[in-house]
Amino acid sequence: MRKIAGGAPERKYAGLDVEEVESDGAFSGYASLFGKVDLGHDVMERGAFADSLRKRGAAGIRMLFQHDPAQPIGTWKEIREDARGLFVRGKLATDVARAREVLALMRAGALDGLSIGFRTVKAVHEPRTGVRHIRQADLWEISIVTFPMLPEARVERVKGEGLPSPREFERWLMRDAGLTRSEAKTVIARGFAHLLRERDAAPGTPARLAATIRRATRLFQE
Repeated sequence: MRKIAGGAPERKYAGLDVEEVESDGAFSGYASLFGKVDLGHDVMERGAFADSLRKRGAAGIRMLFQHDPAQPIGTWKEIREDARGLFVRGKLATDVARAREVLALMRAGALDGLSIGFRTVKAVHEPRTGVRHIRQADLWEISIVTFPMLPEARVERVKGEGLPSPREFERWLMRDAGLTRSEAKTVIARGFAHLLRERDAAPGTPARLAATIRRATRLFQE
């Protein structure tokens, strides 16, 4: 599946964190996470995609199904690097039969992987660990696939399917609110106010985010 030779095309099942999939086929998430060692012993470094994004932009990077160039299924509206990884926002072409099938599978939770197609430009190997640090990658396509190589990267929420599950809400609290797993479970079970009374929890939580957590907790408990 993947060619390691210098300059050769590569396919890396290195990240999906799709947060929402709307009924019209729009979704956003992460196609790659920085600093995470994947199952192929590779790490994408922050800034690895910057050069190719400047050259191509989102419009110049294809959205494919399972890396098949004969199966384009939509377009990327936004691709950018942030502190976490490669953020993508795209839209499935729901006039295309394959794209409608992909949308249905994503909303059902049966299809939950993204994979990047790229050519390694600069990389450094760690002889002791065997880990390859990719510092510059020429990105040319991002595919929706069945199996991601980074185990943590999964679809988290399908928009329009009602309230989040306890697990989804717990992940959101840990990821975006910065709570520990124990604190997140307390919020779900007893509410954010109880957590604050119990201890000086999440001291750095901004007031706006704290208010959002309170509203989400009330809604979830109802």
